[in-house]
Amino acid sequence: MPDPASKSNGKSHAGQAKSGATKALAARPAAPAVDPLVAPEWSRVAQAFTGLSLSSEQLRQFAAIDGSDHEPWDTMLSVLAMDEHQALELYSKRTGLPYQPEPRLHESAGRFYETIPPEVARQHLLAGLESDGSTMTLATAQPMAAAVFSMIEDALGMPVRLTLAPRAGVANLLNRGYEQRQDLVTEIVEEMPLDERSIQNLAGSVGQATDLLQLARQTPVIRLVNMILFEALRRRASDVHVHPMENKLVIRFRVDGMLVDAFSPPLSLAPAISSRLKVMTELDIANRHSPQDGHTSVRIGSRKVDIRFSCIPTVYGERLVLRLLDQSSTQLSLDQIGMTKKMQAQLMDLVDRPTGIILVTGPTGSGKTTTLYAALGQIDRTSRNVITIEDPVEYHLEGISQMQVNVKRGVTFATGLRSLLRQDPDVILVGEIRDQETAQLAVQASLTGHLVLATLHTNDAPSAITRLIDIGIEPYLITSSLVGVLAQRLVRRICPACKGTGQSATGGRCEPCFAAGYKGRLAVYELMTMTDTLRRLTAQNADAVTLFESARDSGFRSMREDAADKVAAGHTDEAEVYRVLH
Repeated sequence: MPDPASKSNGKSHAGQAKSGATKALAARPAAPAVDPLVAPEWSRVAQAFTGLSLSSEQLRQFAAIDGSDHEPWDTMLSVLAMDEHQALELYSKRTGLPYQPEPRLHESAGRFYETIPPEVARQHLLAGLESDGSTMTLATAQPMAAAVFSMIEDALGMPVRLTLAPRAGVANLLNRGYEQRQDLVTEIVEEMPLDERSIQNLAGSVGQATDLLQLARQTPVIRLVNMILFEALRRRASDVHVHPMENKLVIRFRVDGMLVDAFSPPLSLAPAISSRLKVMTELDIANRHSPQDGHTSVRIGSRKVDIRFSCIPTVYGERLVLRLLDQSSTQLSLDQIGMTKKMQAQLMDLVDRPTGIILVTGPTGSGKTTTLYAALGQIDRTSRNVITIEDPVEYHLEGISQMQVNVKRGVTFATGLRSLLRQDPDVILVGEIRDQETAQLAVQASLTGHLVLATLHTNDAPSAITRLIDIGIEPYLITSSLVGVLAQRLVRRICPACKGTGQSATGGRCEPCFAAGYKGRLAVYELMTMTDTLRRLTAQNADAVTLFESARDSGFRSMREDAADKVAAGHTDEAEVYRVLH
Protein backbone atom coordinates (compact mmCIF):
# COMPACT_ATOMS: atom_id res chain seq x y z
CA MET A 1 0.00 0.00 0.00
CA PRO A 2 1.39 3.48 -0.74
CA ASP A 3 2.27 5.82 2.11
CA PRO A 4 -0.76 7.64 3.52
CA ALA A 5 -1.55 10.84 1.72
CA SER A 6 -0.98 13.98 3.72
CA LYS A 7 -1.72 17.68 3.45
CA SER A 8 1.96 18.41 2.86
CA ASN A 9 2.44 20.42 -0.32
CA GLY A 10 -1.36 20.54 -0.48
CA LYS A 11 -1.57 17.10 -2.11
CA SER A 12 -3.24 13.79 -1.17
CA HIS A 13 -4.51 10.87 -3.23
CA ALA A 14 -7.64 12.93 -3.68
CA GLY A 15 -5.41 15.65 -5.04
CA GLN A 16 -3.76 13.19 -7.38
CA ALA A 17 -7.14 12.47 -8.86
CA LYS A 18 -7.27 16.11 -10.01
CA SER A 19 -4.10 15.77 -12.04
CA GLY A 20 -3.46 15.98 -15.80
CA ALA A 21 -6.03 13.85 -17.52
CA THR A 22 -9.00 14.53 -15.25
CA LYS A 23 -8.52 18.33 -15.29
CA ALA A 24 -8.10 18.30 -19.02
CA LEU A 25 -11.30 16.33 -19.47
CA ALA A 26 -13.24 18.61 -17.16
CA ALA A 27 -11.91 21.85 -18.60
CA ARG A 28 -12.18 21.33 -22.33
CA PRO A 29 -15.56 21.33 -24.13
CA ALA A 30 -16.17 18.93 -26.99
CA ALA A 31 -15.21 20.19 -30.43
CA PRO A 32 -17.55 19.57 -33.32
CA ALA A 33 -14.67 18.36 -35.48
CA VAL A 34 -11.04 17.39 -35.09
CA ASP A 35 -8.90 20.53 -34.85
CA PRO A 36 -5.34 19.77 -36.04
CA LEU A 37 -3.98 22.28 -33.51
CA VAL A 38 -5.90 20.67 -30.61
CA ALA A 39 -5.41 17.00 -31.51
CA PRO A 40 -1.82 16.81 -30.19
CA GLU A 41 -3.05 18.04 -26.80
CA TRP A 42 -5.67 15.26 -26.66
CA SER A 43 -2.95 12.79 -27.58
CA ARG A 44 -0.98 13.88 -24.53
CA VAL A 45 -4.09 13.42 -22.38
CA ALA A 46 -4.64 9.96 -23.85
CA GLN A 47 -1.13 9.02 -22.74
CA ALA A 48 -2.26 9.57 -19.15
CA PHE A 49 -4.66 6.65 -19.61
CA THR A 50 -2.06 4.22 -20.97
CA GLY A 51 -3.43 0.71 -20.57
CA LEU A 52 -7.08 1.77 -20.71
CA SER A 53 -6.94 2.06 -24.52
CA LEU A 54 -8.54 5.51 -24.65
CA SER A 55 -7.82 7.16 -27.97
CA SER A 56 -7.40 10.89 -28.37
CA GLU A 57 -10.55 10.95 -30.51
CA GLN A 58 -12.58 9.26 -27.76
CA LEU A 59 -11.25 11.74 -25.21
CA ARG A 60 -12.04 14.68 -27.48
CA GLN A 61 -15.66 13.58 -27.65
CA PHE A 62 -15.83 12.57 -23.98
CA ALA A 63 -17.12 15.88 -22.62
CA ALA A 64 -20.09 15.79 -24.98
CA ILE A 65 -21.28 12.39 -23.72
CA ASP A 66 -24.27 12.49 -21.39
CA GLY A 67 -23.09 11.74 -17.82
CA SER A 68 -19.41 12.54 -18.36
CA ASP A 69 -19.59 15.50 -15.99
CA HIS A 70 -21.04 13.76 -12.91
CA GLU A 71 -20.16 10.10 -13.62
CA PRO A 72 -16.91 10.22 -15.62
CA TRP A 73 -15.69 6.78 -14.56
CA ASP A 74 -18.90 4.96 -15.47
CA THR A 75 -19.07 6.89 -18.73
CA MET A 76 -15.51 5.89 -19.57
CA LEU A 77 -16.25 2.21 -18.87
CA SER A 78 -19.27 2.49 -21.17
CA VAL A 79 -17.18 4.06 -23.93
CA LEU A 80 -14.54 1.35 -23.61
CA ALA A 81 -17.05 -1.48 -23.04
CA MET A 82 -14.57 -2.74 -20.42
CA ASP A 83 -15.15 -4.93 -17.38
CA GLU A 84 -15.02 -2.93 -14.13
CA HIS A 85 -12.47 -5.20 -12.42
CA GLN A 86 -10.13 -5.11 -15.41
CA ALA A 87 -10.39 -1.33 -15.70
CA LEU A 88 -9.67 -0.82 -11.98
CA GLU A 89 -6.61 -3.07 -12.17
CA LEU A 90 -5.24 -1.11 -15.12
CA TYR A 91 -6.03 2.20 -13.42
CA SER A 92 -4.24 0.93 -10.31
CA LYS A 93 -1.11 0.08 -12.30
CA ARG A 94 -1.20 3.47 -14.00
CA THR A 95 -1.73 5.63 -10.88
CA GLY A 96 -0.12 3.53 -8.14
CA LEU A 97 -3.35 3.49 -6.14
CA PRO A 98 -3.87 0.11 -4.43
CA TYR A 99 -6.63 -2.17 -5.69
CA GLN A 100 -8.57 -4.52 -3.39
CA PRO A 101 -11.17 -6.78 -5.08
CA GLU A 102 -12.65 -7.67 -1.66
CA PRO A 103 -11.87 -4.85 0.80
CA ARG A 104 -12.26 -5.55 4.52
CA LEU A 105 -13.65 -3.02 6.97
CA HIS A 106 -11.54 -1.94 9.95
CA GLU A 107 -13.01 -0.58 13.19
CA SER A 108 -10.80 2.49 12.90
CA ALA A 109 -12.98 3.75 10.03
CA GLY A 110 -15.87 4.50 12.41
CA ARG A 111 -15.42 8.27 12.01
CA PHE A 112 -16.39 8.03 8.34
CA TYR A 113 -19.70 6.33 9.11
CA GLU A 114 -20.44 8.73 11.97
CA THR A 115 -19.75 11.81 9.84
CA ILE A 116 -20.75 11.06 6.25
CA PRO A 117 -24.51 10.61 5.62
CA PRO A 118 -25.38 7.18 4.18
CA GLU A 119 -27.10 8.63 1.11
CA VAL A 120 -23.95 10.59 0.19
CA ALA A 121 -21.70 7.57 0.58
CA ARG A 122 -24.00 5.39 -1.53
CA GLN A 123 -24.48 7.99 -4.22
CA HIS A 124 -20.74 8.36 -4.78
CA LEU A 125 -19.85 4.69 -4.05
CA LEU A 126 -17.34 5.72 -1.42
CA ALA A 127 -16.70 3.85 1.85
CA GLY A 128 -14.41 4.29 4.84
CA LEU A 129 -11.86 1.49 5.03
CA GLU A 130 -9.46 2.35 7.87
CA SER A 131 -7.81 5.29 9.61
CA ASP A 132 -4.54 5.87 11.43
CA GLY A 133 -5.94 8.88 13.27
CA SER A 134 -4.48 11.48 10.94
CA THR A 135 -5.64 10.20 7.54
CA MET A 136 -8.66 8.21 6.35
CA THR A 137 -8.37 5.46 3.75
CA LEU A 138 -11.36 5.31 1.45
CA ALA A 139 -12.47 2.52 -0.87
CA THR A 140 -13.89 3.97 -4.06
CA ALA A 141 -15.47 2.56 -7.19
CA GLN A 142 -15.50 6.03 -8.80
CA PRO A 143 -11.81 7.09 -8.86
CA MET A 144 -12.30 10.15 -11.09
CA ALA A 145 -14.49 12.08 -8.62
CA ALA A 146 -11.89 14.59 -7.41
CA ALA A 147 -14.43 17.13 -6.13
CA VAL A 148 -16.16 14.46 -4.05
CA PHE A 149 -12.88 13.44 -2.41
CA SER A 150 -12.20 17.07 -1.49
CA MET A 151 -15.69 17.33 0.00
CA ILE A 152 -15.07 14.21 2.12
CA GLU A 153 -11.73 15.62 3.28
CA ASP A 154 -13.44 18.82 4.42
CA ALA A 155 -16.21 16.89 6.21
CA LEU A 156 -13.78 14.57 8.01
CA GLY A 157 -11.26 17.27 8.76
CA MET A 158 -8.38 15.10 7.58
CA PRO A 159 -6.76 14.12 4.27
CA VAL A 160 -7.85 10.93 2.56
CA ARG A 161 -5.98 8.30 0.64
CA LEU A 162 -7.71 6.13 -1.93
CA THR A 163 -8.00 2.41 -2.47
CA LEU A 164 -9.72 1.17 -5.61
CA ALA A 165 -12.47 -1.43 -5.16
CA PRO A 166 -15.36 -2.77 -7.29
CA ARG A 167 -18.90 -1.52 -6.76
CA ALA A 168 -19.99 -4.71 -4.96
CA GLY A 169 -17.06 -4.43 -2.55
CA VAL A 170 -17.80 -0.78 -1.74
CA ALA A 171 -21.50 -1.50 -1.24
CA ASN A 172 -20.57 -4.34 1.09
CA LEU A 173 -18.39 -2.02 3.17
CA LEU A 174 -21.20 0.54 3.37
CA ASN A 175 -23.72 -2.02 4.59
CA ARG A 176 -21.31 -3.30 7.22
CA GLY A 177 -20.19 0.17 8.30
CA TYR A 178 -23.67 1.56 8.77
CA GLU A 179 -24.93 -1.72 10.23
CA GLN A 180 -22.37 -1.34 13.01
CA ARG A 181 -24.00 2.01 13.78
CA GLN A 182 -27.28 0.05 14.12
CA ASP A 183 -29.23 2.63 12.15
CA LEU A 184 -29.15 1.50 8.52
CA VAL A 185 -32.68 0.11 8.67
CA THR A 186 -33.81 3.01 10.84
CA GLU A 187 -32.33 5.55 8.44
CA ILE A 188 -34.26 4.05 5.54
CA VAL A 189 -37.47 3.64 7.51
CA GLU A 190 -37.58 7.10 9.05
CA GLU A 191 -37.92 8.86 5.71
CA MET A 192 -40.68 6.52 4.55
CA PRO A 193 -44.31 7.72 4.44
CA LEU A 194 -46.62 5.10 5.88
CA ASP A 195 -50.03 5.92 4.39
CA GLU A 196 -51.39 3.28 2.03
CA ARG A 197 -51.46 5.49 -1.07
CA SER A 198 -47.80 6.42 -0.68
CA ILE A 199 -46.85 2.79 -0.11
CA GLN A 200 -48.55 1.77 -3.37
CA ASN A 201 -46.70 4.54 -5.22
CA LEU A 202 -43.40 3.44 -3.71
CA ALA A 203 -43.90 -0.12 -4.92
CA GLY A 204 -43.25 1.15 -8.46
CA SER A 205 -42.43 -0.91 -11.47
CA VAL A 206 -39.29 -2.93 -12.06
CA GLY A 207 -37.56 -4.57 -15.00
CA GLN A 208 -36.53 -8.17 -15.32
CA ALA A 209 -33.48 -7.62 -13.13
CA THR A 210 -32.63 -5.03 -10.49
CA ASP A 211 -29.13 -3.75 -9.73
CA LEU A 212 -29.03 -3.64 -5.93
CA LEU A 213 -26.04 -1.30 -5.91
CA GLN A 214 -27.93 1.75 -7.13
CA LEU A 215 -29.51 2.27 -3.72
CA ALA A 216 -29.23 6.05 -3.63
CA ARG A 217 -31.48 6.45 -6.67
CA GLN A 218 -34.23 4.21 -5.30
CA THR A 219 -37.29 5.12 -3.27
CA PRO A 220 -37.22 4.18 0.44
CA VAL A 221 -39.29 0.98 0.20
CA ILE A 222 -37.22 -0.27 -2.73
CA ARG A 223 -34.03 0.66 -0.90
CA LEU A 224 -35.18 -1.24 2.20
CA VAL A 225 -35.98 -4.40 0.22
CA ASN A 226 -32.71 -4.15 -1.71
CA MET A 227 -30.75 -3.72 1.50
CA ILE A 228 -32.39 -6.81 3.02
CA LEU A 229 -31.52 -8.87 -0.06
CA PHE A 230 -27.98 -7.50 -0.16
CA GLU A 231 -27.40 -8.28 3.52
CA ALA A 232 -28.83 -11.79 3.09
CA LEU A 233 -26.38 -12.48 0.29
CA ARG A 234 -23.49 -11.03 2.29
CA ARG A 235 -24.27 -13.44 5.11
CA ARG A 236 -24.55 -16.34 2.60
CA ALA A 237 -28.23 -16.87 3.44
CA SER A 238 -30.18 -19.42 1.44
CA ASP A 239 -33.60 -18.09 2.49
CA VAL A 240 -35.15 -14.86 3.75
CA HIS A 241 -38.25 -15.05 5.99
CA VAL A 242 -40.48 -12.01 6.48
CA HIS A 243 -42.64 -12.96 9.46
CA PRO A 244 -45.39 -10.61 10.70
CA MET A 245 -46.40 -11.17 14.31
CA GLU A 246 -49.03 -9.54 16.49
CA ASN A 247 -46.89 -6.59 17.58
CA LYS A 248 -43.79 -6.71 15.37
CA LEU A 249 -42.31 -7.68 12.03
CA VAL A 250 -39.30 -10.00 12.09
CA ILE A 251 -36.95 -10.63 9.18
CA ARG A 252 -34.91 -13.81 9.47
CA PHE A 253 -32.12 -15.34 7.39
CA ARG A 254 -31.43 -19.05 7.03
CA VAL A 255 -27.65 -19.33 7.13
CA ASP A 256 -26.06 -22.78 6.81
CA GLY A 257 -29.44 -24.34 7.54
CA MET A 258 -30.15 -22.32 10.71
CA LEU A 259 -32.63 -19.45 11.07
CA VAL A 260 -31.22 -16.28 12.65
CA ASP A 261 -32.99 -12.98 13.38
CA ALA A 262 -31.66 -10.19 11.17
CA PHE A 263 -33.90 -7.11 11.36
CA SER A 264 -37.13 -5.95 12.93
CA PRO A 265 -38.55 -2.99 10.98
CA PRO A 266 -41.92 -1.44 11.98
CA LEU A 267 -44.89 -3.76 11.52
CA SER A 268 -46.60 -1.05 9.43
CA LEU A 269 -44.04 -1.68 6.68
CA ALA A 270 -45.16 -5.28 6.08
CA PRO A 271 -47.66 -4.35 3.30
CA ALA A 272 -45.03 -2.19 1.58
CA ILE A 273 -42.40 -4.94 1.62
CA SER A 274 -44.95 -7.46 0.36
CA SER A 275 -46.06 -5.15 -2.47
CA ARG A 276 -42.49 -4.47 -3.57
CA LEU A 277 -41.61 -8.17 -3.69
CA LYS A 278 -44.81 -8.94 -5.59
CA VAL A 279 -43.96 -6.30 -8.17
CA MET A 280 -40.49 -7.78 -8.58
CA THR A 281 -41.92 -11.27 -9.06
CA GLU A 282 -44.85 -10.10 -11.25
CA LEU A 283 -47.60 -11.19 -8.86
CA ASP A 284 -50.97 -9.63 -8.01
CA ILE A 285 -50.38 -6.82 -5.49
CA ALA A 286 -54.08 -6.50 -4.67
CA ASN A 287 -54.44 -10.18 -3.75
CA ARG A 288 -53.57 -10.47 -0.06
CA HIS A 289 -55.84 -13.42 0.79
CA SER A 290 -54.50 -16.27 -1.39
CA PRO A 291 -51.11 -18.00 -1.54
CA GLN A 292 -48.91 -16.89 -4.45
CA ASP A 293 -45.59 -18.03 -5.91
CA GLY A 294 -43.24 -16.19 -8.26
CA HIS A 295 -39.64 -15.75 -9.24
CA THR A 296 -37.25 -13.03 -10.36
CA SER A 297 -33.54 -12.29 -10.56
CA VAL A 298 -31.32 -9.53 -9.19
CA ARG A 299 -27.78 -8.43 -9.93
CA ILE A 300 -24.98 -7.35 -7.64
CA GLY A 301 -22.17 -6.26 -9.91
CA SER A 302 -21.35 -9.34 -11.97
CA ARG A 303 -23.26 -11.74 -9.67
CA LYS A 304 -26.68 -12.92 -10.76
CA VAL A 305 -29.00 -14.27 -8.07
CA ASP A 306 -32.25 -16.10 -8.82
CA ILE A 307 -35.05 -15.60 -6.30
CA ARG A 308 -38.04 -17.88 -5.69
CA PHE A 309 -40.78 -16.07 -3.80
CA SER A 310 -43.68 -17.52 -1.83
CA CYS A 311 -46.33 -15.73 0.20
CA ILE A 312 -49.21 -17.06 2.27
CA PRO A 313 -51.89 -15.19 4.24
CA THR A 314 -51.77 -15.49 8.06
CA VAL A 315 -53.87 -13.94 10.80
CA TYR A 316 -51.29 -11.14 11.27
CA GLY A 317 -50.53 -10.49 7.60
CA GLU A 318 -48.71 -12.11 4.73
CA ARG A 319 -45.84 -14.46 5.55
CA LEU A 320 -43.12 -14.14 2.89
CA VAL A 321 -40.25 -16.51 2.10
CA LEU A 322 -37.56 -15.95 -0.52
CA ARG A 323 -35.17 -18.71 -1.66
CA LEU A 324 -31.90 -17.22 -2.93
CA LEU A 325 -29.90 -19.12 -5.54
CA ASP A 326 -26.53 -17.48 -6.09
CA GLN A 327 -25.22 -19.04 -9.30
CA SER A 328 -21.68 -17.73 -8.71
CA SER A 329 -21.25 -19.35 -5.29
CA THR A 330 -22.76 -22.74 -6.02
CA GLN A 331 -20.30 -25.57 -5.37
CA LEU A 332 -20.68 -28.24 -8.02
CA SER A 333 -17.62 -30.33 -7.19
CA LEU A 334 -17.87 -33.66 -5.36
CA ASP A 335 -14.64 -32.77 -3.54
CA GLN A 336 -15.99 -29.45 -2.29
CA ILE A 337 -19.27 -30.88 -1.01
CA GLY A 338 -17.47 -33.43 1.14
CA MET A 339 -17.51 -36.74 -0.73
CA THR A 340 -14.49 -38.97 -0.16
CA LYS A 341 -12.40 -40.14 -3.11
CA LYS A 342 -13.42 -43.76 -2.50
CA MET A 343 -17.13 -42.94 -2.57
CA GLN A 344 -16.66 -40.70 -5.62
CA ALA A 345 -15.17 -43.66 -7.48
CA GLN A 346 -18.11 -45.86 -6.45
CA LEU A 347 -20.67 -43.22 -7.48
CA MET A 348 -19.05 -42.48 -10.83
CA ASP A 349 -18.91 -46.22 -11.55
CA LEU A 350 -22.70 -46.21 -11.23
CA VAL A 351 -23.13 -43.00 -13.25
CA ASP A 352 -21.02 -44.40 -16.08
CA ARG A 353 -23.43 -47.30 -16.55
CA PRO A 354 -25.60 -47.11 -19.68
CA THR A 355 -28.88 -48.06 -17.97
CA GLY A 356 -30.52 -48.22 -14.57
CA ILE A 357 -31.83 -45.91 -11.86
CA ILE A 358 -29.66 -44.06 -9.35
CA LEU A 359 -31.56 -42.43 -6.48
CA VAL A 360 -30.35 -39.63 -4.22
CA THR A 361 -32.41 -39.43 -1.03
CA GLY A 362 -32.75 -37.07 1.88
CA PRO A 363 -35.08 -34.38 3.25
CA THR A 364 -35.75 -31.04 1.55
CA GLY A 365 -32.67 -28.83 1.57
CA SER A 366 -30.16 -31.64 2.09
CA GLY A 367 -28.22 -30.88 -1.10
CA LYS A 368 -29.56 -33.70 -3.30
CA THR A 369 -29.74 -31.59 -6.47
CA THR A 370 -26.25 -30.20 -5.89
CA THR A 371 -24.84 -33.71 -5.63
CA LEU A 372 -26.64 -34.83 -8.80
CA TYR A 373 -25.33 -31.87 -10.76
CA ALA A 374 -21.82 -32.44 -9.43
CA ALA A 375 -22.06 -35.99 -10.77
CA LEU A 376 -23.52 -34.81 -14.08
CA GLY A 377 -20.63 -32.38 -14.40
CA GLN A 378 -18.28 -35.36 -14.73
CA ILE A 379 -20.30 -37.06 -17.47
CA ASP A 380 -19.01 -36.82 -21.05
CA ARG A 381 -21.78 -34.60 -22.39
CA THR A 382 -20.35 -34.53 -25.91
CA SER A 383 -21.10 -38.21 -26.52
CA ARG A 384 -24.13 -38.60 -24.23
CA ASN A 385 -27.41 -36.71 -24.57
CA VAL A 386 -28.30 -35.41 -21.08
CA ILE A 387 -31.79 -34.00 -20.42
CA THR A 388 -33.36 -32.94 -17.11
CA ILE A 389 -36.85 -32.15 -15.86
CA GLU A 390 -36.90 -30.13 -12.64
CA ASP A 391 -39.11 -28.02 -10.41
CA PRO A 392 -37.55 -25.51 -10.49
CA VAL A 393 -34.40 -25.46 -12.63
CA GLU A 394 -31.91 -24.29 -10.00
CA TYR A 395 -28.51 -24.59 -11.69
CA HIS A 396 -27.42 -24.31 -15.29
CA LEU A 397 -24.81 -26.64 -16.79
CA GLU A 398 -23.37 -26.28 -20.25
CA GLY A 399 -24.27 -29.05 -22.67
CA ILE A 400 -27.43 -30.13 -20.82
CA SER A 401 -31.04 -29.54 -21.91
CA GLN A 402 -33.26 -28.61 -18.98
CA MET A 403 -37.08 -28.63 -18.78
CA GLN A 404 -39.04 -26.67 -16.18
CA VAL A 405 -42.14 -28.20 -14.58
CA ASN A 406 -45.17 -25.97 -15.17
CA VAL A 407 -48.33 -27.51 -13.71
CA LYS A 408 -50.53 -24.64 -14.93
CA ARG A 409 -49.60 -25.50 -18.52
CA GLY A 410 -49.84 -29.24 -18.02
CA VAL A 411 -46.10 -29.92 -17.70
CA THR A 412 -45.71 -32.25 -14.73
CA PHE A 413 -42.87 -34.63 -13.95
CA ALA A 414 -44.85 -37.46 -15.52
CA THR A 415 -45.93 -35.68 -18.74
CA GLY A 416 -42.51 -34.05 -19.11
CA LEU A 417 -40.69 -37.35 -18.62
CA ARG A 418 -42.93 -38.98 -21.23
CA SER A 419 -41.95 -36.24 -23.70
CA LEU A 420 -38.26 -36.49 -22.84
CA LEU A 421 -38.21 -40.14 -23.87
CA ARG A 422 -38.94 -39.01 -27.44
CA GLN A 423 -35.81 -36.82 -27.44
CA ASP A 424 -33.37 -39.75 -27.74
CA PRO A 425 -31.76 -39.19 -24.31
CA ASP A 426 -28.89 -41.19 -22.85
CA VAL A 427 -29.11 -39.73 -19.34
CA ILE A 428 -32.28 -38.34 -17.74
CA LEU A 429 -32.39 -36.40 -14.48
CA VAL A 430 -35.79 -36.33 -12.77
CA GLY A 431 -35.94 -33.59 -10.16
CA GLU A 432 -38.15 -35.60 -7.81
CA ILE A 433 -40.16 -38.81 -7.83
CA ARG A 434 -43.39 -37.79 -6.13
CA ASP A 435 -46.02 -40.23 -7.35
CA GLN A 436 -46.59 -43.65 -8.86
CA GLU A 437 -46.87 -42.42 -12.45
CA THR A 438 -43.48 -40.65 -12.36
CA ALA A 439 -41.86 -43.64 -10.65
CA GLN A 440 -43.25 -46.06 -13.22
CA LEU A 441 -42.07 -43.92 -16.13
CA ALA A 442 -38.58 -43.68 -14.57
CA VAL A 443 -38.45 -47.46 -14.20
CA GLN A 444 -39.63 -47.98 -17.77
CA ALA A 445 -37.02 -45.52 -19.04
CA SER A 446 -34.25 -47.38 -17.21
CA LEU A 447 -35.41 -50.69 -18.63
CA THR A 448 -35.44 -49.36 -22.21
CA GLY A 449 -31.80 -48.28 -22.39
CA HIS A 450 -31.58 -45.04 -20.39
CA LEU A 451 -29.69 -44.02 -17.24
CA VAL A 452 -32.09 -42.23 -14.86
CA LEU A 453 -30.95 -40.05 -11.96
CA ALA A 454 -33.66 -38.97 -9.54
CA THR A 455 -34.29 -37.73 -6.00
CA LEU A 456 -36.61 -39.29 -3.44
CA HIS A 457 -37.59 -38.31 0.10
CA THR A 458 -36.44 -41.02 2.52
CA ASN A 459 -34.42 -41.03 5.73
CA ASP A 460 -31.66 -43.40 4.58
CA ALA A 461 -30.55 -45.41 1.57
CA PRO A 462 -32.17 -48.80 2.36
CA SER A 463 -35.53 -47.07 2.95
CA ALA A 464 -35.60 -46.02 -0.71
CA ILE A 465 -36.52 -49.57 -1.74
CA THR A 466 -39.45 -49.79 0.66
CA ARG A 467 -40.54 -46.30 -0.39
CA LEU A 468 -40.68 -47.31 -4.07
CA ILE A 469 -42.76 -50.36 -3.14
CA ASP A 470 -45.04 -48.12 -1.06
CA ILE A 471 -45.50 -45.78 -4.05
CA GLY A 472 -46.69 -48.71 -6.11
CA ILE A 473 -43.67 -50.11 -7.98
CA GLU A 474 -43.57 -53.89 -8.19
CA PRO A 475 -40.54 -55.41 -6.41
CA TYR A 476 -39.44 -57.30 -9.53
CA LEU A 477 -39.20 -54.00 -11.43
CA ILE A 478 -37.04 -52.51 -8.65
CA THR A 479 -34.64 -55.45 -8.73
CA SER A 480 -34.30 -55.06 -12.51
CA SER A 481 -33.78 -51.27 -12.61
CA LEU A 482 -32.26 -49.93 -9.36
CA VAL A 483 -28.44 -49.89 -9.37
CA GLY A 484 -27.69 -47.74 -6.32
CA VAL A 485 -29.01 -45.33 -3.68
CA LEU A 486 -27.12 -42.37 -2.22
CA ALA A 487 -28.47 -40.81 0.99
CA GLN A 488 -27.15 -37.57 2.45
CA ARG A 489 -27.49 -34.78 5.01
CA LEU A 490 -25.78 -31.42 5.37
CA VAL A 491 -23.74 -30.48 8.44
CA ARG A 492 -22.10 -27.13 9.15
CA ARG A 493 -18.35 -26.75 8.75
CA ILE A 494 -16.26 -25.44 11.61
CA CYS A 495 -15.16 -21.88 10.78
CA PRO A 496 -11.48 -22.05 9.77
CA ALA A 497 -10.84 -18.51 11.06
CA CYS A 498 -12.00 -18.94 14.67
CA LYS A 499 -11.86 -22.77 14.88
CA GLY A 500 -15.44 -22.85 16.11
CA THR A 501 -15.09 -20.36 18.98
CA GLY A 502 -16.96 -17.52 17.27
CA GLN A 503 -14.26 -15.07 18.43
CA SER A 504 -11.42 -13.43 16.56
CA ALA A 505 -7.80 -13.50 17.70
CA THR A 506 -8.28 -10.11 19.37
CA GLY A 507 -11.27 -11.28 21.40
CA GLY A 508 -13.99 -9.66 19.27
CA ARG A 509 -16.58 -11.49 17.24
CA CYS A 510 -15.39 -13.53 14.28
CA GLU A 511 -16.43 -11.62 11.15
CA PRO A 512 -16.19 -14.46 8.59
CA CYS A 513 -18.79 -16.56 10.44
CA PHE A 514 -20.61 -13.71 12.25
CA ALA A 515 -19.69 -15.31 15.61
CA ALA A 516 -21.59 -18.52 14.78
CA GLY A 517 -18.50 -20.74 14.92
CA TYR A 518 -19.51 -22.37 11.62
CA LYS A 519 -19.06 -21.24 8.04
CA GLY A 520 -20.44 -23.18 5.10
CA ARG A 521 -21.69 -26.76 4.99
CA LEU A 522 -20.57 -30.15 3.76
CA ALA A 523 -22.49 -33.36 3.16
CA VAL A 524 -22.32 -36.67 4.97
CA TYR A 525 -23.19 -39.64 2.78
CA GLU A 526 -24.06 -43.29 2.62
CA LEU A 527 -23.97 -45.15 -0.70
CA MET A 528 -25.78 -48.46 -1.09
CA THR A 529 -24.97 -50.41 -4.25
CA MET A 530 -27.47 -53.08 -5.19
CA THR A 531 -26.14 -56.62 -4.77
CA ASP A 532 -27.68 -60.00 -5.60
CA THR A 533 -28.57 -60.46 -1.93
CA LEU A 534 -30.34 -57.07 -1.80
CA ARG A 535 -32.24 -57.90 -4.97
CA ARG A 536 -33.36 -61.23 -3.52
CA LEU A 537 -34.54 -59.53 -0.30
CA THR A 538 -36.32 -56.83 -2.32
CA ALA A 539 -38.20 -59.48 -4.27
CA GLN A 540 -39.28 -60.93 -0.90
CA ASN A 541 -40.61 -57.53 0.30
CA ALA A 542 -38.04 -57.36 3.10
CA ASP A 543 -38.27 -54.41 5.49
CA ALA A 544 -35.72 -51.57 5.67
CA VAL A 545 -33.95 -53.02 8.74
CA THR A 546 -33.29 -56.33 6.98
CA LEU A 547 -32.07 -54.49 3.89
CA PHE A 548 -29.76 -52.32 6.05
CA GLU A 549 -28.20 -55.34 7.74
CA SER A 550 -27.65 -57.07 4.40
CA ALA A 551 -26.02 -53.94 2.97
CA ARG A 552 -23.70 -53.73 6.00
CA ASP A 553 -22.54 -57.28 5.32
CA SER A 554 -21.54 -56.11 1.81
CA GLY A 555 -19.41 -53.20 3.07
CA PHE A 556 -22.07 -50.48 3.32
CA ARG A 557 -21.10 -47.57 5.62
CA SER A 558 -23.81 -45.43 7.18
CA MET A 559 -23.98 -41.64 7.31
CA ARG A 560 -23.07 -41.73 11.00
CA GLU A 561 -19.78 -43.44 10.17
CA ASP A 562 -19.05 -40.93 7.42
CA ALA A 563 -19.89 -38.10 9.84
CA ALA A 564 -17.56 -39.58 12.47
CA ASP A 565 -14.73 -39.51 9.94
CA LYS A 566 -15.40 -35.84 9.22
CA VAL A 567 -15.43 -35.04 12.95
CA ALA A 568 -12.09 -36.80 13.33
CA ALA A 569 -10.71 -34.79 10.42
CA GLY A 570 -11.80 -31.52 12.09
CA HIS A 571 -14.33 -30.53 9.44
CA THR A 572 -17.30 -30.46 11.84
CA ASP A 573 -18.02 -31.37 15.47
CA GLU A 574 -20.06 -33.91 17.38
CA ALA A 575 -22.71 -31.39 18.44
CA GLU A 576 -23.48 -30.58 14.82
CA VAL A 577 -23.61 -34.24 13.83
CA TYR A 578 -25.96 -34.92 16.74
CA ARG A 579 -28.22 -32.04 15.68
CA VAL A 580 -28.51 -33.32 12.11
CA LEU A 581 -28.54 -37.11 12.58
CA HIS A 582 -30.18 -37.43 16.01
